[in-house]
Amino acid sequence: MEEVPTTVLCGERCHLGEGPTYDAATDTAWWFDILERRLFEARLDTGRTTIHSLDVMGSALGRIDAHRQLLVADDGLYIREPADGRMSLYHPLEADNSATRSNDARVHPSGTFWIGTMGRQAEQGLGAIYALHRGELSRLYEHITIPNAICFSPDGAVGYFADTRENALFRVDLDAATGLPRGAPAALITRRGDGGIDGAVVDADGLIWNARWGGGCIDVYSPQGEHLRSLRVPARQASCPAFIGQDLSRLLVTSAWQGMAEEAKRADPDRGRTFVLDVAARGRPEPDVKLAMD
Repeated sequence: MEEVPTTVLCGERCHLGEGPTYDAATDTAWWFDILERRLFEARLDTGRTTIHSLDVMGSALGRIDAHRQLLVADDGLYIREPADGRMSLYHPLEADNSATRSNDARVHPSGTFWIGTMGRQAEQGLGAIYALHRGELSRLYEHITIPNAICFSPDGAVGYFADTRENALFRVDLDAATGLPRGAPAALITRRGDGGIDGAVVDADGLIWNARWGGGCIDVYSPQGEHLRSLRVPARQASCPAFIGQDLSRLLVTSAWQGMAEEAKRADPDRGRTFVLDVAARGRPEPDVKLAMD
């Protein structure tokens, strides 16, 4: 396990920290505590973190423009205005199924937003992955238990996603102009042993940076699925990474204490906190969500 310089960005413990993203225009990191319905806003230039209470169970967001975000929640997609926190429903998402909620999501270089859903109790096969392409929501994959690791190659020609329950990361060819599949997904990585494949992000060189839930680390893989590095995270249940900073060289990592017994909590004093790893990466900025044709 490789050690890199690591700091605590936010000491507030997340029950289920997830969905980190970074807005380079404002030097602001965003992430969620899904189960406690909280949205975190960290201004990196000032070091100030604000916690916003939500009326919905949010799990991810993408920037639309300087004045709007698209927030993914358990019953739909909401347009949120960061200036005052106002939210309005943009599109329902499994709103007629109270057994499911949203989970992992990420924006494709084309502006198409991939979004995962899952059972609230992680019921087998209850989840799915959707694509919001120019305002139209379509279901790409069904019968997924815990959708995670949604991310894309720098040129947009390859997509990745995982089912954490199966502990497998899948690769699929995409139309780079639309972010939609051009073929069937195939397993690229199947883990055995300590920890599960959770959230992931791809850097400018195409390397996949994957949080290992239960393994307390970030694993780095080549586009061919070769394991290159394992970087220690101070919390056992690392959940999702995002590149941050003006040069996108550092890695924000969320974590969680969901499902931990008291003994496990005592053994994991930094559980649920949010970290920054100085990894000297060549990160990529997150694309904006496109809601309609330009």
